Amino acid sequence: MLAVKSIILPDTYRDSVFLMKLSVQARDESGAAQVSAMMGTDRNKELFVRSGLSGPEVAAAKADDLVIAVQAEEALLKDALATVQRLLDAAPKKQAVAGEAPPQTLEQVLAVDKGVTTVLISVAGDYARYEAAKALAAGLDVMLYSDNISLENELALKKLATRKGRLLMGPDCGTAIIDGVPMAFANTVRKGPVGLIAASGTGLQEVTCLLDRLGVGVSQAYGTGGRDLKDEIGGLTALGALERLQNDPDTHYIGIIGKPPGKNTRKALLEKIRKSSKPVAVHYLGSASYADE
Repeated sequence: MLAVKSIILPDTYRDSVFLMKLSVQARDESGAAQVSAMMGTDRNKELFVRSGLSGPEVAAAKADDLVIAVQAEEALLKDALATVQRLLDAAPKKQAVAGEAPPQTLEQVLAVDKGVTTVLISVAGDYARYEAAKALAAGLDVMLYSDNISLENELALKKLATRKGRLLMGPDCGTAIIDGVPMAFANTVRKGPVGLIAASGTGLQEVTCLLDRLGVGVSQAYGTGGRDLKDEIGGLTALGALERLQNDPDTHYIGIIGKPPGKNTRKALLEKIRKSSKPVAVHYLGSASYADE
């Protein structure tokens, strides 16, 4: 008979990519039916409930707590939880450089490395807006992996990015390739002449891999976040990325992938596409044309 047991690690943060990998590995190694490790945000606690992994401890967890829930046969529960703890303990720790403590804040990173251009943010949604605004104010591009950001806050951040001449990729941006470096769930692909903009992370992954397989390659690949093409946001990241690719000497062809934009956003994109000196291929899933209909 399956049973559920959870452990709460107070004031303990791990990013969501690490926790997803840990959950899968712990499940496979222990033989548990389900293992889920997430921060104790309200949204994540709803996911625990839907998965049948909630209980009083999970319900009482705070957003800053790490919540780990295991569903397994009674005889396996103890070993499964021990497996999770072992994997947590074995996770690589940041190494100090030349005897110094590793940087803990964006300011400390910038003090050490003036060449930083892009920051990937993966923190609880309650803090993500603040960290993203701080990075944009410092003149950095932001890949905002975090979700649970309000539409109002997304718009404010993207307006800030536009004023600063930077890009805010996200929220909930899972894929990007910047100067040949795959970020989050991106794949390592060959460099090439095609620059891509996509609201869909999996769509962006698929196209970059196909281009690599065909021997073509990718110059840059920008994820916009799923809501960017809505009229409430106005395609601010897509428009900024399009302008950047138009000015990028390594980009000779541009591709845009996403669900059909809002009517006003579609017009704004089309106007910019028509002025492009480079060929632009557009595919709005489920739409027959990129032109205004």
